[in-house]
Amino acid sequence: MACRSLAFFLCIACSGAASAAAGADGFEDMAKLESRVVAALDVDVGQPGGPVAHIDKRLKLAACPAPVTIDPPALGALPLRCEPLGWRLRVPLVRVAAAQSTPGFAPAAAQAPPIIKRGDPVQLVSGADGFSVSMAGTAQEDGRAGGRLRVKTEVSGPVVIGQVVDAGIVRVGTY
Repeated sequence: MACRSLAFFLCIACSGAASAAAGADGFEDMAKLESRVVAALDVDVGQPGGPVAHIDKRLKLAACPAPVTIDPPALGALPLRCEPLGWRLRVPLVRVAAAQSTPGFAPAAAQAPPIIKRGDPVQLVSGADGFSVSMAGTAQEDGRAGGRLRVKTEVSGPVVIGQVVDAGIVRVGTY
């Protein structure tokens, strides 16, 4: 009988330690998650390149049993994800060019002449580690280096939006 109560006590003590590490209520600690985001970006909340605002403390995400993965910034946000549970969170970032521009003046990138003109033939390029795929297309609008551009593919398909890499080259997806 004493052995059973000891096992029960150890079980309760272990579950209490696990819940204290993950948050007393079993949800992800948003303050700790935000501090990891700020540390990963090395920029404080509201600063150029940092989070736009604090992570909402009212979010109730299940506590991740593994460290939350912080992916590189993409499309103006920092992706966070918990692989074991499958939840994802995107933290919007303050745009650096928008924060550094003077009101009434366009950023320097917008003043640069387009390197791709509407109607120009372009190569849509996509790929991952060790391979790439390309396809011919036609620019639907003017595009500057680093900017976004709509491209119509040669085959009858939808218009694709990609990032201008160089004259005649548009990157689609992650690379």
